[in-house]
This record gives sequence, structure tokens and C-alpha cells, in this order.
Amino acid sequence: MANAIRAQQLMQQFLTRLRLTAIQNRPYTATATPSPPAEAALHVPVLCETAIEYLQPVPGGKYIDMTFGAGGHTRRLLDSCPGTTVYALDRDPVAHQLAQRMSQEQNYEGRLIPMLGKFSDLPQLLQTLHVPPRSFDGMLFDFGCSSMQFDEAARGFSIAHNGPLDMRMDCGRGGVSAADVLARIEEADLARILRVYGEEKAAKKIARAIVEARNALQRIETTRQLADLVAAVLGEGQRMDKLQRPSHVATKTFQALRIFVNNELNEINYGMLLAQELLLRAQGRLVAITFHSLEDTIVKRHLNGNVIEGVANPLPLKYSGHGLTHDPQLMESFVRSNWRQLHRHVILPDASEIARNSRSRSAKLRAAVKIK
Repeated sequence: MANAIRAQQLMQQFLTRLRLTAIQNRPYTATATPSPPAEAALHVPVLCETAIEYLQPVPGGKYIDMTFGAGGHTRRLLDSCPGTTVYALDRDPVAHQLAQRMSQEQNYEGRLIPMLGKFSDLPQLLQTLHVPPRSFDGMLFDFGCSSMQFDEAARGFSIAHNGPLDMRMDCGRGGVSAADVLARIEEADLARILRVYGEEKAAKKIARAIVEARNALQRIETTRQLADLVAAVLGEGQRMDKLQRPSHVATKTFQALRIFVNNELNEINYGMLLAQELLLRAQGRLVAITFHSLEDTIVKRHLNGNVIEGVANPLPLKYSGHGLTHDPQLMESFVRSNWRQLHRHVILPDASEIARNSRSRSAKLRAAVKIK
């Protein structure tokens, strides 16, 4: 009973703060694409040397950086081997501007081709550039958000920086913002998003609080409003994440909304399928860097051949009922993969890299070569 009363008091305190915010502050409005940040503020590439080592660039080779970001991996790839060409894809217009700027540098002129779009836009982009399938020697993924996105308050990704609750990686070129989602979504659907994409145990409680706040007052439009609401529901204390690091209680909620708004997991799945179509028929190399278990599971299932009708199987192979089907092709897909992994265990950053770049702590790298 005491816990219930305390939770109700916290919720009332949050609603009071939200009313004051609505009265005192003007709502955020959509802004133009932010300018690229200064060099010192750019994203630091994770596991950069290891990624290039596994790509094994060759003179005259063609590569795709599927997540250009601030260009750290691409720059190292171009510098490591003269004559290589990199097609740099990113859905973020800020990153695309950085790629265009880099492509004009003397060392990279004619060797870097910037492309703006999602993974699912890539076939059309390559067709426009007259690039046929199976043309690339290697493909690099660096999933998740970049430091540029987290550190820019106006992008709405960060709990630490108050800003409009946007979270769109493409700066509003398509789709709806996180604030739009919270203003319209049904409670049951929101709870499912929080549970599946955020692995949030208190998903129902948070979803109920968001819908009640929405019905009582107004749209939740800022990152601080959402973070305060979740803190009011779950308490002001810190949680420990899977790596036993302290984290804000709203971290999983923010992750879930970001993944949903940007359709991230479906894009990752599609990107892994594209790798088979775009890499050379044999010996094309794939390197993927992930930052949480949902991303890593999709990559791992594709590399292991645990894919059903083009989608990573939600179950590990050991839990799949192979006896329930007599389809020879499907059975073959369970026991044979198109990839040969290049390492025995997943690769993690060492202590020195974590000391230099704390955001690398949760990174995992997987590398494979195409065998058929």
C-alpha cells in the first residue's frame, strides 16, 4: 500500500511539472537539418582497426560503408589501401553532408561516393549509379546511433539533453516523430513496443502512465517530459544495465521508441539480405558492429543461416522444431549458411579502447566471408 501511495504521489508531482512546462515554455517546432558538427565533436569509430583488418581491402576494391556516420571507418578504409572505392550510405542528412565534404578532399576525390538513404533505399540508389549486383568486395555495418545524434539536443535521442521528442534519424525526411507516436498509439501497442524493442519489464505500467498523461493534459513533446514521466512511474533511482553500468530508468523506453520510429530492426534484417546480393559471389567480406542484443541477434542468425523466408528466426536453432516440416529446401537452409565466420567468438573492444571511448563498451563485432 505504501508503495502504491508513493507511486501516486510521484505521478502527481510529474503532472504538476508537466502543467508548468506547458504554461511556461513554448512548444518545440520542427527545425531544418542541423549543420555538421565541428571535428572535435564527431563520432569516434568503434573497433575501427579490427573492422578494417577483417575487411582486408585490396587495391581497386569496391566497398560499401552502410552507416557512414562521421566517416571514421570510411576514412581509415580509404587510407589503408590506395585505389579502393567506398560507397558511403547514411539516412542522416548531417552524415550525408559530411560524406560530401570528405569526397571533395584531395586524397579521396573520385574514391568516395556519398548516398543518402536507408538500407532499403540502397538497391534504387545503386541502380541510379549504374552499379550491378555482386560488385562489392566488402560491406561494413556500424549499427545504432552515432555520438553526433546523441549529443545534439534538437535530434531528441538523448535523455541527458532536453529537446523535442523527435528521434528520426533522417531529420524528418519521412515517417513520424516519437512525439507523434506517443500522441496516437494505443496503450496495448505501446506496451508491446516497450517490451519487445526496449526489453522493458515495466512496459505495461509505463504505457498506462503515458496514455493517462496524454488524456489528462497534452502531447508529451520533449525528452525531459518523457524521462520525468518514466522516472515518476518507476522511481528516481538508477538501474544497472546488462554490463552492470548505472543507467537512467528511462533508457529502455527511449531505446524502444527510437527503434520503432526508425524501423531499425527491419532495416537491419534487410541490410543483411542485401549483403548476399551485393557482395561478390564468393569471398566477399562482411563486418557488422552491434550495440545491443536485438541487433546482434539478427546479425548472428543471418550468419548462422537461421533465416526463414528472408527474416531472422526469432528462435535459436536448438529450439526450432525441424521435425515439423518436410520441405527439403527449408531443411537445407537450417543446416547450411551462406557465410563462414572469420573468428571463433564475438569480438569485443579491449580495455584501452573503452578507456578512450566509453561508448564502445557494449560493442560487438562479427565478421564473415561469403562462401556461396
